[in-house]
Amino acid sequence: MKVKGFSLRNAMRGLLLGLALWLPIFLNSCANIDSLQRGTAPEERSRTLPVGDSSSPRSLIAPGDNTLAAPPEYFRRPSPRPGYATAWGPSLSSRMTYTSFRRSNDTPHGGISSVYYNDKEGVAEMTGRDYYTSTGRKRAANGLVEWGIRSGFGILRSYHSQGKRYVVGRRNAKYSISLKNNSRSRLEVVVSVDGLDVVDGKPASLRKRGYILAPEQTVEIRGWRFSEKEVASFMFSPVAGSYSHLRHGETRNIGVVGLAVFTEKGIDPWSGRSGDGPRRFSASPFAESPLRRAR
Repeated sequence: MKVKGFSLRNAMRGLLLGLALWLPIFLNSCANIDSLQRGTAPEERSRTLPVGDSSSPRSLIAPGDNTLAAPPEYFRRPSPRPGYATAWGPSLSSRMTYTSFRRSNDTPHGGISSVYYNDKEGVAEMTGRDYYTSTGRKRAANGLVEWGIRSGFGILRSYHSQGKRYVVGRRNAKYSISLKNNSRSRLEVVVSVDGLDVVDGKPASLRKRGYILAPEQTVEIRGWRFSEKEVASFMFSPVAGSYSHLRHGETRNIGVVGLAVFTEKGIDPWSGRSGDGPRRFSASPFAESPLRRAR
């Protein structure tokens, strides 16, 4: 009898222990089912389901429901252009004055020169990774000037490919256009950035007037001019933040710096003297005086 009493007591103790372990789980399951059926709307429950879950009950949402899909405007929205353009940066002190200058003709001396810029990946794509590099300013206008893009500690390295010249910019870094007059005469330089004239920030044209460089002078064009005393600094930036995009709503001509050089009318740029040669050919070796009778 003692053995049977001991076994019955142990069985009752095991039953009570099992109920104590399973009762909280059962009550918690009932609470979850009750909140799913009574406390949450079907639309809200459907949004908490993971996208693409094959176990999601189709009865929770209406047939053809696309609340989880992107709106049509998302697919019509154009993706931003990669690479760099030039932003309207902080103002810098830069004084200017006015002077007279007559161009020798309406055609730029030696044609128009260009430097293309972009981020590292963009330059690699544009050159096809087939290029050679050089340092310092490069000659333009048949050697009358040298120019380059200065940023950081010096002139940016040039990448040459198929007759074009490229430089790699750095995001949010300021830059300037460095120009040196190699001639002995004054020169007029018309400069553009992203298709915009650096003097007024409007669409560039060869008919607009530029800066005058004195003989053998070096200048740094550091930004778009907005007064006679200040310019807005050039800064490498994403296309969406560029001045061309924000001010003019245009991104067609981003990523290029242009240069046109004009010589002064009647002046030989290499000697710095007026073109007096044709007049000297008309000089006579003997100055004839009025005829007199020889004695």
